[in-house]
Amino acid sequence: MSIKDRKKEIHFLSGPLSRLQELKYLISVFRDMFRGIRKLHFVGPCITIFGSARFKSDHKYYKLTEELSGKIANLGFTIMTGGGPGIMEAANKGAKAVGGRSVGCNIILPHEQIPNPYLDHFVNMDYFFTRKTMLIKYSYGFVVMPGGFGTLDELFEALTLIQTGKLLEFPIILFGSEYYRHMMSFIDDMALAGTIAPKDRDMIFLTDDLDEAIEFIKEHTTVRQSLRPYNLHKPIRWLFE
Repeated sequence: MSIKDRKKEIHFLSGPLSRLQELKYLISVFRDMFRGIRKLHFVGPCITIFGSARFKSDHKYYKLTEELSGKIANLGFTIMTGGGPGIMEAANKGAKAVGGRSVGCNIILPHEQIPNPYLDHFVNMDYFFTRKTMLIKYSYGFVVMPGGFGTLDELFEALTLIQTGKLLEFPIILFGSEYYRHMMSFIDDMALAGTIAPKDRDMIFLTDDLDEAIEFIKEHTTVRQSLRPYNLHKPIRWLFE
């Protein structure tokens, strides 16, 4: 995203604009969604792994992510990430190490997030909300490693969709009980206060064990047979594929 495009997005979020300016923004959003769908249509059933972009390769969660990603890839899933460094890089690296498929849905930021070198395929997205839609659309489950605001944004977006029935049969694995202990305590408090249902707590599977995570994915992930033909790479010439 150029400086001009970034200023355009800030301008749009500042409040109502002229009808023409609003239309131009909507067209740019359509183009972003269209690009994402074209690029990711054939990536296959994915498990998306989220987490901090700030962890280096010597961090324990980087190493755990790399190992877990390899195990998930061995189940036959494509590993999808946000395409950047840290946990995202570890997940893509782990998939590549075992011969699995590795894709990224990268966000273009003012301080450029460069796609990591372990991606077989990636798409650059301009907007966070279109990117989140792509990550959910092509995933059959999420693994959420320790992370910051962006990681929590993606986690709670998925939880809201599951809670409201917009997303079905979608396992969410939260990895790192010590890291997420305060958040889970707050979720328990919400259930006690009645702001969420007690059963909503069960939408999250919290673990520190790689094998438990794999078993949970195997038991709770449903790849519907009717969707598989659309994942086969059969380019349509008139769409310039």
